[in-house]
Amino acid sequence: MIVKSEKEILLLDSDKSFKSLLEIIESIPNRKRGISIETQERDKNFRDVLMHLYEWHAMLERWYSEGMDGDIPIMPAPGYKWRTIKLLNMKIWENYQEVTLNQAIKKLKLSHERVMELIKSHSNEEIITKKYYKWTKTSNLYSYFVANTSNHYNWAIKKCEAIAKSIKEGEKSEYMNKST
Repeated sequence: MIVKSEKEILLLDSDKSFKSLLEIIESIPNRKRGISIETQERDKNFRDVLMHLYEWHAMLERWYSEGMDGDIPIMPAPGYKWRTIKLLNMKIWENYQEVTLNQAIKKLKLSHERVMELIKSHSNEEIITKKYYKWTKTSNLYSYFVANTSNHYNWAIKKCEAIAKSIKEGEKSEYMNKST
């Protein structure tokens, strides 16, 4: 039996989760994919979820680029601390309200490809060894990559499943209202 490396598993899991995420969106008729659901949560439609992922990819790419250039990146973003992550995520949400779902899908597909290429460009040792790169401090590249790919995609799948369910239930109630 061939044992896969952490890098191979990360790539496979990330691609699988990414495809599952897109399949959830594609399960909704095109004309209904832009619907916003009623919820107290920040993300009210597919676009909100996808642009959240996209922006976190962009932050990862910035951290990576700055770190590999020998700098210590500001994380999570300039003006924010990890303890103020909710404020950062709300700012991300606000920044992308004018983006269409089709634009969001295109942007996310491209950023996913770029992050996957970053992962592929490293050996398994470089990815899993803690403190291999100075900028990751006591951690490893794996923790940054997994948090912004497969783990984040799994979060997004749950969000999109809830949105899809709400949209489908709305279709049922529309059908029931039309038939009575």
